[in-house]
Amino acid sequence: MRVISGIYGGRVLKSPPDGKTRPTSDRLRETLFNILAPRIDGSRFLDLCAGTGAIGMEALSRGADHVTFVDRSRKACALIEENLDLLKIPEESTDIQALSAENFAGRKHEKGWDIVFYDPPYDGEYGVVLFEFGSPENNLLNEDGILIAEHHTKHALPDAAHILRRWRILKQGETSLSFYERS
Repeated sequence: MRVISGIYGGRVLKSPPDGKTRPTSDRLRETLFNILAPRIDGSRFLDLCAGTGAIGMEALSRGADHVTFVDRSRKACALIEENLDLLKIPEESTDIQALSAENFAGRKHEKGWDIVFYDPPYDGEYGVVLFEFGSPENNLLNEDGILIAEHHTKHALPDAAHILRRWRILKQGETSLSFYERS
């Protein structure tokens, strides 16, 4: 696994030894960031269910100002920390939290995010997190922000959740990305 492009492009990242984490493929990451390119520079990015942190590190490499990494596994959080150290990314550009996505989304946060990438285990429940991010009372997603959910193509996600509306689905093999924005 590697960072594809940007200032850390080509740098190799450590992978988890257990093989339980399903990292987003290089090809899908490249497609995703080609779509996100106009929005990345200066953004606040949330890598939710971060696993190895490769998505968030790609965002930093391509110009995001700050990335929050969230994963319920303390081992995954330690691996993210190792990869950030390996790339020599300044600590003030990142935040790592060992929480479940549901717990994280249910909390109050000082600032929202411009881009959220949500990649839970494919057999996970997406509804709670989508509902929290779509709730008008929560300011988790900034006004012009987008949320991207990675899911198995056979797992249909809702077209809407409160004020979130899906505007695009990208399919690549058995994986789909659903793009949501505030309506």
